[in-house]
Amino acid sequence: MLNNNFVFFGTPRFSEVILEHLINAGLVPALVVTNPDRPAGRKGIIAPPPVKVLAQKHGIPVIQPEGNLNTELRIENGGYDFAILASYGKIIPKDIIDAFPKGIIVVHPSLLPGYRGATPIQSVILSGDAVTGTTLILMDEKVDHGAIVASREYQVSDGETFTKLHDTLAGLSADLLIKTLPKYLSGEIKPAAQDEAFATYTKKFSTDDAFVDEADLEKAQREGGDIAVTIDRKIRALNPEPGTWTLRNGKRVKLLSAEMAAGKLRLERIQVEGKKPTAV
Repeated sequence: MLNNNFVFFGTPRFSEVILEHLINAGLVPALVVTNPDRPAGRKGIIAPPPVKVLAQKHGIPVIQPEGNLNTELRIENGGYDFAILASYGKIIPKDIIDAFPKGIIVVHPSLLPGYRGATPIQSVILSGDAVTGTTLILMDEKVDHGAIVASREYQVSDGETFTKLHDTLAGLSADLLIKTLPKYLSGEIKPAAQDEAFATYTKKFSTDDAFVDEADLEKAQREGGDIAVTIDRKIRALNPEPGTWTLRNGKRVKLLSAEMAAGKLRLERIQVEGKKPTAV
């Protein structure tokens, strides 16, 4: 039976899905490390990260380092064998990486070395890639740079949204992790270095990145073409965050969902500023 003496680093929904799969498979971490509770929603009510809620439900110890990760984790570290990190959100110092004899296994939802960084799922949709996937790597000091432990491809469906692709890749990642861990920990798998010649990087998308000019939107609906494809991808990739939008008669209008029909963009749902979402 696999040793459960490991730490799980994670914070948002992506991490929660993976942790839930691990727990259901009997792989319960000895400790969960997540970000502090933060304001959430329009009212800014302080809320715990999804991973914390799940961990506490199963009686797993949780720490939420606010400042120096070295100090808080070193107090807790009781000689863990390895760690798993999935969308934690903070830099892990080298001395903590080195503290785990079997290293820290990072779950990254892209086929590395492509799409390193914080927004691989959004970036794949924006680029119109037909194939993406997930990769397990051994963490080193560079972002998503470590040696590859395992990977799995996924065929992107037409019209795939961020939310759907996110949940699919989270489940795929968890399945790959569960099947790979025993082989890696027993030494059966030898991690292989990434090919730096094929490395690409993503960026964090801002509200400005999610803006669609009203004239372009009208052209996409009327004439179709490349601009329609571009806006369709933007709507699918950047909702719910930061949220695709346009300006109409001086009011902000959220573009919540759309589809391509006969080569043209067809809006499905919008939300005018100050009003509820409506079908178009």
